[in-house]
Amino acid sequence: MSRQRFEVTEAMREKVRYLAGVGLPQDDIAKIFDCSPKTLRKHLHRELGRGAAEAHATVAGYLFAAAKGGNITAIIFWLKSRGGWKETAAHEVSGTDEKPDPGSGVIVYIPDNGRDPEFTERLRRSKYKMLMTRPPKR
Repeated sequence: MSRQRFEVTEAMREKVRYLAGVGLPQDDIAKIFDCSPKTLRKHLHRELGRGAAEAHATVAGYLFAAAKGGNITAIIFWLKSRGGWKETAAHEVSGTDEKPDPGSGVIVYIPDNGRDPEFTERLRRSKYKMLMTRPPKR
């Protein structure tokens, strides 16, 4: 007796796209459809890739919106992961024992490319807030 042919339906395509989008591993998706991972990839490889890509795009959109909204954590994460930024530590040495002064801190300035006036204003305000000074009158 031969194996039953693997038939793909439109509903199956949508479900695979959804499951791949929420991050379910291909092995688990294959178990849901009672097939091998190899068969799943053979017949539904576009849906597997598209689901993951759509999920990444959705989350990236939320992250970008949060960064544009002034969320400092989102801004820093975006610049580190997408902008090629990295942290560097600056230590001030004071006294004779060559140990950093515990009161000294590191301030990170986020440059502005001048393309988004609203974003520029939020950066300006957050910079002054962090430095605890009042922004100059304009």
